[in-house]
Amino acid sequence: MTARDPAEDLRSIAFCLERALEPSYRVKAFRTAADTVHRTPAAELAERAANGTLSELSGIGKVTAVVVTEALTGQEPVYLRRVQTLGETPVSVGAAALRAALRGDCHTHSDWSDGGSSIEDMARAARALGHDYLVLTDHSPRLTVARGLSPERLREQLEVVAELNDRLAPFRVLTGIECDINLDGTLDQEPGLLAELDLVVASVHSKLRMPAEQMTARMVAAISNPHTDVLGHCTGRQVLGHGRGGKGRPESEFDAEVVFAACAHFDVAVEVNSRPERLDPPKRLLRLAVEAGCRIAIDTDAHAPGQLSWQSIGCERAYLCGVTPDRVVNAWGADELLRWTGRPRAAAG
Repeated sequence: MTARDPAEDLRSIAFCLERALEPSYRVKAFRTAADTVHRTPAAELAERAANGTLSELSGIGKVTAVVVTEALTGQEPVYLRRVQTLGETPVSVGAAALRAALRGDCHTHSDWSDGGSSIEDMARAARALGHDYLVLTDHSPRLTVARGLSPERLREQLEVVAELNDRLAPFRVLTGIECDINLDGTLDQEPGLLAELDLVVASVHSKLRMPAEQMTARMVAAISNPHTDVLGHCTGRQVLGHGRGGKGRPESEFDAEVVFAACAHFDVAVEVNSRPERLDPPKRLLRLAVEAGCRIAIDTDAHAPGQLSWQSIGCERAYLCGVTPDRVVNAWGADELLRWTGRPRAAAG
């Protein structure tokens, strides 16, 4: 029986655990083991598997040793079979068709800010899901709790992405940022640097309970910024706390008709955030955005490779609210998306 790739099986297990929001220490154990296996010569792995000494390698424990041993004998590891459907969310035929139309994801994070995996790991997982591209949108400077990128770090990241794209072609990592919307509606990054990026997601992360009139003005100012392409998780709500359980968070209050009219006028896409604890915007507001003629971006806001599969959750909500593929910016190929982000902008009126 032909041996399987044990490192790939370990990464697949980690992917499934991430998708189901399992504790990060469990995910890390399998990813660490995969890295160890990848670095270890094949002959040594085979010898250790035969002698029962795999767990002597740094990062390999009893459970992961069994996975490696089974993979090397050509068996699908029992642990992988057990978790393969973990966290999967069945969707309707219409939602599945919408998901099949998507070519990329416009809102993702890496370990450069508050994500848990490297840019390359995120890119390879997106490619394995059938995407043509992934937009890397780590946080901006003022979100220090999420290790937001200073201008200097962001410039460094651009160089890393360029090198990675040389190796992953034709798959592409597009450069971007999730930029904080400041209290006055300005964006939290140097305008010249924002102009260099492929795509900018603008999101509110602070003072979420400010009065509706002020929040509306704040959001409209950001939407009218010529660098803004996507309005991220517009209400800021959390229907669940992070991970399993925890407290939720109510929606920010703003005039949705005014905000979505601004998105339509300035050709800024409204994000359908697929994270299970966000599901933002609520369906009643998503329907308003559709009625206003807004473009839509169905994104995962993924902070780990397994979370990239959450797009199906967003597609179900989008389908139920009348979103069709022609309205979705990440149903376009990368070149078409870049033509859109480089578009001439409407003047503020």
